[in-house]
Formats: sequence, C-alpha cells, structure tokens
Amino acid sequence: MAFSGNFMCTSFKVELMQGVHNFTASTGNTFKLALYDNSASFTAATTAYTNTNEVANSGTYTAGGGTLTNVTPTSSGTTAFTDFADLSFTSATITAFGALIYNDTASGNPSVVVLDFGGAKTSTAGTFTIIFPTNDATNAIIRIA
Repeated sequence: MAFSGNFMCTSFKVELMQGVHNFTASTGNTFKLALYDNSASFTAATTAYTNTNEVANSGTYTAGGGTLTNVTPTSSGTTAFTDFADLSFTSATITAFGALIYNDTASGNPSVVVLDFGGAKTSTAGTFTIIFPTNDATNAIIRIA
C-alpha cells in the first residue's frame, strides 16, 4: 500500500508561518482535494499537488480534484482548527486509496494534508463522497495544538 497514514505536511507547517495559506471562508485561498490510486506515494514530506497516480476523470471528478468549501478557522482551549464541507463526485466510477488536500491559489499548489483511506474506496457510476470529521478541537481535519 502506498499510503501509510494521515499526515499534516511538514512544508505546510512552515508555509503557515510564512503566511502562504488563508483558510477564511469566502475570502481565503481555494483548497482542493485530489484522489489517488494505490501507486501514489505520499508522506509528511509531500510538498505539492501532482497528477501522477491521480485517479482517472469520471463523472464530475476531473484532474486536480474537487474544490473544497472552507469553514472559517476557530479555536477551543489551546487548539486552533478548521474543516471543510463534505465533498461529492457524482456519476463517477472511482477507486481511490487516499487523497491530497492542497492550496490551489498559492504558487506551486502546495500540499496541506495527506489522507490515507485505509484501503480501496469505490463508487461505480455513483456518488463518491468525502465526509470530513466533526469540526472541533479533537476531530477537525486540520488541528494545531
């Protein structure tokens, strides 16, 4: 299996300090989620979107993936966090083993988070949906403690 866990990319952590990423809903950067087959190889060292081993276009899924709807960052206690609305690709035949969230607005399409699905997830001429966890300090897809 090419995916070996979920990672917040190390380059993303540095880029936060450089002001590269803005997650503010409606006025921030555009973030995308691209799906990958089992030949993709991503780790915390992944720095940018690539179309190598991306799943094929099908239904409403196209190269580069789908645009995510940002949820404005917030905090609870000492943890800051943000999330995205669930994302669906319709009329799609897809087999994906993982995904990459990246900043489509910033130069070079820098990576944010690598997601490992823990195995093949499929849809056959149907809807392929990414369901994000609860947006709170314990579960949000992006958390900084």
